Amino acid sequence: MAVQFSEEKLNKVKEIIARYPDGKQKSALIPVLHLAQESFGGWLSADTMDYVAGLLQIEPIEVYEVATFYSMFNLQPVGKYLFEVCQTGPCMLRGSDDIIHYIKEKLGIKNGETTADGLFTLKTVECLGACGYAPMMQLGKFYKEHLTKEKIDQIIAECRAQANN
Repeated sequence: MAVQFSEEKLNKVKEIIARYPDGKQKSALIPVLHLAQESFGGWLSADTMDYVAGLLQIEPIEVYEVATFYSMFNLQPVGKYLFEVCQTGPCMLRGSDDIIHYIKEKLGIKNGETTADGLFTLKTVECLGACGYAPMMQLGKFYKEHLTKEKIDQIIAECRAQANN
């Protein structure tokens, strides 16, 4: 089955492209990749990236370069809950390594892996710009800050409860 946006999403793509001058449709790449990731299961397959390249009339390699550079784009399927834990200096100084190790242990997965039930994926990322709240992670659109083992347990329990509703 070929990757294709719904008519509503295609109209959104056209709206995004229209924000930029003629011939500068490549400028729409990041917002269109966000839309694609949201629309096609939370990740960007090669077929999806090729489709985006076609929509923007650019070479597929131009899409791959951007999608592989930014950690906000997932290049493999992810769980329903994606734990993106900051691993840069300030968070490390405040214990992010211990938090990452605890999540691995608690969920039985390594960095980049998804739990067997498809609920959780662990991903380490570069700075999320919330150094004053370290250690921290992003979960969907929300930041989880001043992480401790107890807070991780609570977050996992809340996600499991939400998944069962």
